[in-house]
Amino acid sequence: MKRINLKSATLLLILMMLIPGQLSFGKRAVVTFDQELLTIRGKVTDSATDVPLVFAGITAKGTNISTVTNIDGEFLLKIYRGEATEIEISHVGYKNKTLAVNELRTDDRTNYIELDVLFVPISEIVVKPIMPDDILTLVLGSIRKNYETIPNEMTGFYRETVRKNRSYLSIGEAVVEIFKAPYDNSFRMDGIRIYKGRKNDSAKDLDTVLFKLQGGTTTSLELDFVKNSWYMFTKEELEKYDLRLTSLATIDDRSNYVIEFEQRPYIEEPLMKGKIWVDMQTFAIAQIEFSLNLKDKERAASMLVRKKPIGMRITPENTAYLVKYKISGEKWHFAYSRAEVTFKVNWAKKLFSTTYSTVTEMAITDRVEEDVLKFSAREKMKPSDIFVDEVRAFVDEDFWGDYNVIEPDQSIENAIRRLSRGLRFEDRTDL
Repeated sequence: MKRINLKSATLLLILMMLIPGQLSFGKRAVVTFDQELLTIRGKVTDSATDVPLVFAGITAKGTNISTVTNIDGEFLLKIYRGEATEIEISHVGYKNKTLAVNELRTDDRTNYIELDVLFVPISEIVVKPIMPDDILTLVLGSIRKNYETIPNEMTGFYRETVRKNRSYLSIGEAVVEIFKAPYDNSFRMDGIRIYKGRKNDSAKDLDTVLFKLQGGTTTSLELDFVKNSWYMFTKEELEKYDLRLTSLATIDDRSNYVIEFEQRPYIEEPLMKGKIWVDMQTFAIAQIEFSLNLKDKERAASMLVRKKPIGMRITPENTAYLVKYKISGEKWHFAYSRAEVTFKVNWAKKLFSTTYSTVTEMAITDRVEEDVLKFSAREKMKPSDIFVDEVRAFVDEDFWGDYNVIEPDQSIENAIRRLSRGLRFEDRTDL
């Protein structure tokens, strides 16, 4: 199999396509269920400061059902009565909190949940003299032990947004099905397909220039650094980075090494800068946070932009990526990814620039190991696919049925309402 180097790796690149044109609208499907569905809404905050905790994990204990909080610290979790008796809330650097389902509000009212900061005295941890290079070597040597060696089928929720300055141009989201290949087999690739999706956009005429996000769903999945270890975790790639063991941190009440990495000064190609959280007990990667080096903006733009109109100059201003894993039993699993890219766009002979920003995120909401079938090539999303061209428009708040989703933040809620005004829908039940 041909291995991909960082210059062409879609994992790093939220590939953008600037296309003059107009997007279409469509309709949603409705699903009903006989069992009683409990909907738990909540907001997670710091107990001392009342600051919302972003990307906190929410899990129905004893199941693989989970979701994450949005940028306002809010979440929505759907479970059937009797499916779980407790939910667990976790965040980096905080004590986990477990709450009984029967003590939580399961109507439209919000459960306010506070987490306490977890202080771990150094004396309580046996810190061995170990170099960051040695830690990552142990990570690579423990992949087969720490991650699945059999296929998994995952259910996830995917969302992507495109903004022009402060206004949303498009919002798309979907329940996706994922074939997660074994981590010890580089020849078996992951696959993703849309099960149910919807979108909204504000295209008004044929002269509108829109950013279309290419390969957003596949990129979100390819951010799994452990599965795609050749992107960074090989001896050759690691030699391009300076590594520093900077601190210890807790995730899910487990101690982690925190390793900072940055490309070495003599490396010319734009690489990454960020942090890796490594579980001290198992030497599994628990979280990765990074950005792309934008010092050479022209070269970075050539990596990030696939196509643009003549006369347009695109300058990347910011990138931010987050990948999270969660342990279940003795194995760690890909749990969440988020990618954010901001560009400034200038037209020739125009004085003012326009800022475009894109965000994609995917949360794994369920997982099974039995009767897993690989998707056919025809069903899978391809890196060249444009998600918003695959789904139809929406307004119905009951669209998702019992599927777990990421609660939209307040600005997205307002954008959906604004973009939905005046839409007409066909009577159809496909995507």
